[in-house]
Amino acid sequence: MALAALLGSLSLLAWTQPSSGLDWQPSLAATEPWRAWTAVSVHWSRQHLQANLAACAVVGLFGWAAKLPLRCTWAWALAWPLTQALLLLQPGLQHFGGLSGVLHGGVAVVLVELLARGGRERRIAAAVTAGLLIKLWMEQPLGSALREVDGWDIAVVPFSHLTGAVAGAVCAVSLRLLTRRRA
Repeated sequence: MALAALLGSLSLLAWTQPSSGLDWQPSLAATEPWRAWTAVSVHWSRQHLQANLAACAVVGLFGWAAKLPLRCTWAWALAWPLTQALLLLQPGLQHFGGLSGVLHGGVAVVLVELLARGGRERRIAAAVTAGLLIKLWMEQPLGSALREVDGWDIAVVPFSHLTGAVAGAVCAVSLRLLTRRRA
């Protein structure tokens, strides 16, 4: 999907620039709302950037292979700022940057679309959905805001994965219903 390419490109571009005005900061949400979009381009380390770029490629290929309709791109685009806005529900989080939450939203969009189809696609989506739900549950996203994870040189924010998945699913279902009503 083109949105995956855009997200990856923004991340690479921001990596070469100072990012102090880009990360998500809940305390600035009302006065600097653009951070709900720009936070995806902020990465705290090279490992963080590389992992998110690889995941971005995987999500983009997943959507491409699923031959998603245009409304799915719109759903993912709408989930992008909503993912960050939902981070306001995690009071311990003062800063956030990275693609991971929005990427979880992209996966959720693909899954909603595939679950609505029949046969093999629905079975694949059901298996991936189960995997996503298990991953989210194991990450304990409602626990502490930041987690130190072995092998990572940054603290991880599991709550962003949950907000992304929820935002993606809600936006995908909503646009799917709107499209059906119009038809």
